[in-house]
Amino acid sequence: MKRQCVVFLWLISAVAAAAQAALQLDPENPHYFLFRGHPTVLVTSGEHYGAVINRAFDYVPYLDELQRNHLNLTRLWVGPYRESDSDFSIANNTLAPLPGAFIPPWARSQTPGASDHGNRFDLSRWNPDYFQRLVNFVAAAEKRGIVVEVNLFCPYYDDSMWKNSPLYIANNVSGIGDVPRTEVLTLRHPDLVAVEDRMVRKIVAELNHFDNVYYEICNEPNFGGVTLDWQRRISGVIAEQETKLPVRHLISQNIANGSSTIEDPDPRVSIFNFHYSRPPESVAMNYALNRVVGFNETGFDGNADATYRIQGWSFLAAGGGLFNNLDYSFTVGHERGDFVTGAKTPGGGSAALRRQLGELREFFDRLPLNQMRPANGVLLSGIPNGGAAYVLAKPGSAYLVYISHTRVETVKKDETRFSIDASPHEAKIVLNLPAGSYRAQWLDPADVHTIRKLRFSHAGGACTLASPSYGADIALYLRAGH
Repeated sequence: MKRQCVVFLWLISAVAAAAQAALQLDPENPHYFLFRGHPTVLVTSGEHYGAVINRAFDYVPYLDELQRNHLNLTRLWVGPYRESDSDFSIANNTLAPLPGAFIPPWARSQTPGASDHGNRFDLSRWNPDYFQRLVNFVAAAEKRGIVVEVNLFCPYYDDSMWKNSPLYIANNVSGIGDVPRTEVLTLRHPDLVAVEDRMVRKIVAELNHFDNVYYEICNEPNFGGVTLDWQRRISGVIAEQETKLPVRHLISQNIANGSSTIEDPDPRVSIFNFHYSRPPESVAMNYALNRVVGFNETGFDGNADATYRIQGWSFLAAGGGLFNNLDYSFTVGHERGDFVTGAKTPGGGSAALRRQLGELREFFDRLPLNQMRPANGVLLSGIPNGGAAYVLAKPGSAYLVYISHTRVETVKKDETRFSIDASPHEAKIVLNLPAGSYRAQWLDPADVHTIRKLRFSHAGGACTLASPSYGADIALYLRAGH
């Protein structure tokens, strides 16, 4: 009995610690996160969201590779949505499990006929193997200091995707899902909504004790008929379920592809995520909301590592708090990220890119992050033609200036092309600085090494600083003091 009491008290203590330490917005600067006592940004180059629902994917070496590169985020799909090999031209897509490898939250029935040639699903019964795998994955990520974005739903971009879902009527024995794909993530069908609610409550309950989780309502809700009232219902289900549980987790809402201003924000949402927000205009548009603005998907701009490094630096230097690149070098059989992408995928991914993004994350963790704000007004002039610059500052103390040379062209409706100008550049920037002594470092963002450093005293006002020659991008970090 004594031993049972000790175990029980330890469990209470562990839950209380998780409740206190779970990922949250930094109270001093809610544009960033507070995780395990430290202000931080979330940065990753992660697999294509199938690590749990694809039984064939060995997630341990995958998480090891993220940890080795100091990356601290991964996105996760939970099971209502999956893809096939033909979707989005992604070779060896982890979100397209082969027959026999798909593992969703619901148990199989004894009735054959599902689209993956297995038995149909019984939406009234849980699949214990799935929840064991989900919990084990989050626990393995927790051990490595990696935050898991648990994405609950995704629109069905075409009918073939809907017909692959366990929620589609031909794939289950529950008599549910005889609806058009554009009505799945709406409030029009109460029986379907009840199944969705029940799944959300179950996942939230299973993962409640973890400190490294936040929930995203729905991926890319600007497609497939997803309604705002349905999204608010799901955020309400998450929040209401957690009122019965010890730990509260952040909720994310994916807003749009590109950039837009958020109208009437959901008060339960702490993270507003955008896809393909390059240039990073979504940050300035929504900074006044005092919540994290994230860039939680890119990866359709070709294979070059520099493309995604520049997008990451630009977004964080603009004041964003999260960056995720789709890394197609992670596949089944290549869980350490050594699959060669090339023309087989719409984006890239490599050990070199992961190292560069890990350097970016570590550099931001060394900044006085919770005291820094966008300060583009400090930069008076000096950016070469075709360049863009973003400034973060703790006024009078620390300044980060990031300069890059890229272009986004509209190819056709809803399709853009991102290109880089890597020709030699030199900048002679003019900053409005208070009087004092300063230490300056010009940095190569590819590995955050110092190209040039100097110390100087300044009388106050306009201060001119000349960069060394650089290619596509460069950063200046300026600190007050000797």
